[in-house]
Amino acid sequence: MKKAKIVATLGPSSEDKIEDMIKAGVDVFRLNFSHANHKTHKNSIKKIREAAKKLNSKTAILQDISGPKIRIGEINGILEVKRGDKIRLVKKNPKSAYDLTISYPEIIDQVEVGEYVFFADGSIRTKVIEKTPDYLVLEVKNEGVLSSRKGVNFPHSNLKISAITKKDEKDLIFGAKNGVDIVAISFVNNKEDILKAKEILKSYTSHMPWVIAKIETKKAVENLDEILEVSDGVMVARGDLGIEIGIEKVPVIQKKIIRRANKLKKPVITATQMLLSMVNSPFPTRAEVSDVANAVMDGSDAVMLSDETTVGKYPIKAVEVLVKIIQEIQTIYPYYKKYETDDDDAIALSVADLAKSIEPKAIVSFTSSGTTVKSIAKYRPKPPIFAVTHNRETSRKLKIVWGVEEIFEVPKIKHPEKLIDRFLNEAIKNEKLSKGDKIIITMGSIIGKEGTTNMIRIIEV
Repeated sequence: MKKAKIVATLGPSSEDKIEDMIKAGVDVFRLNFSHANHKTHKNSIKKIREAAKKLNSKTAILQDISGPKIRIGEINGILEVKRGDKIRLVKKNPKSAYDLTISYPEIIDQVEVGEYVFFADGSIRTKVIEKTPDYLVLEVKNEGVLSSRKGVNFPHSNLKISAITKKDEKDLIFGAKNGVDIVAISFVNNKEDILKAKEILKSYTSHMPWVIAKIETKKAVENLDEILEVSDGVMVARGDLGIEIGIEKVPVIQKKIIRRANKLKKPVITATQMLLSMVNSPFPTRAEVSDVANAVMDGSDAVMLSDETTVGKYPIKAVEVLVKIIQEIQTIYPYYKKYETDDDDAIALSVADLAKSIEPKAIVSFTSSGTTVKSIAKYRPKPPIFAVTHNRETSRKLKIVWGVEEIFEVPKIKHPEKLIDRFLNEAIKNEKLSKGDKIIITMGSIIGKEGTTNMIRIIEV
């Protein structure tokens, strides 16, 4: 089994291969709301749920809302620019081919002379040399080609723009009503962006999805601690992050984000160009394999595929490659991590220490919300973690958590012994445990109540 999880983005290359991708090792399907409409996404949700039910899998759905991605407007054909050329960002009424409109014209007021503006994923870099109330004059620093709707980044500007647009609000309501399990918020700057998203979701569902903050702006890196405090997890979104802070800084920032998230038992996804060459090739490069391996070694709960499974020629092969890399890394993984432990984690730390001593077949955690499971996973024990819950929504969310190899759904039974017996019967029937196996069990004295885990038991099946 693999302990790190796989998130795969659904798209034209994979929408008719959902069952095969689950079999190959996908734990979570990502729906990218920067593309397609609600009707298409609703159909995808239906297909995923049907495939998961058929395969008896707890496969989760992650909704990735688009956020305020800043783009230029329409260009007639293409615009070739050379070093030294002058182009303008205008609020309205472009007068020449070198006048570009922008999706959020109010940003022009927030940019200062001397700051840089990047276009098309940073491939064209410009510097602001003049500012008026209606436009910015930019000097081009390298040659390149621009076409309609290309992205724009302001890596040094202090932009005041909400991470939740009107479109995002509609998308969040759609996700809440259609039961997505995890929501990723794009271009987060501070904790208020996460709190706003949670407030919207809470109004439309009683089963709150986990809210993941995508760290892809300079401000998000600066405000990482407060963002982690209020989010349910984070994503290292290396594409825009590399443009914002410089690609040479991404590996160090990635390690810092993962380390902080691990310490706070917040699931962390590492994303962007994990196996990009597999869009067109059946094999990854050695550098890509090393990149994935290092992301797993750093402590990522999950690694994510984007273009590889949306428009790539080999979506299933890409998943299979990730599985092999994860399994190989597990042979040298630094299990049993140590942290300064607070009272909330005392049970989890004790479980990890016990597991190291007695090497059980599994650690079995009875959980209502998933909190105890995340606490145990924080210490990265070597035995597999079995999560047991009566909550369907919790069971799917836990597919993103490192080390959770089996998830059991059982009825809510108030008597602890009967609940354990019910689990054991299920585990033996499904050949996950055998007679004589030693397991560690954690559960609460009040069955089914969140935050009451206070019991550790060692039993022999």
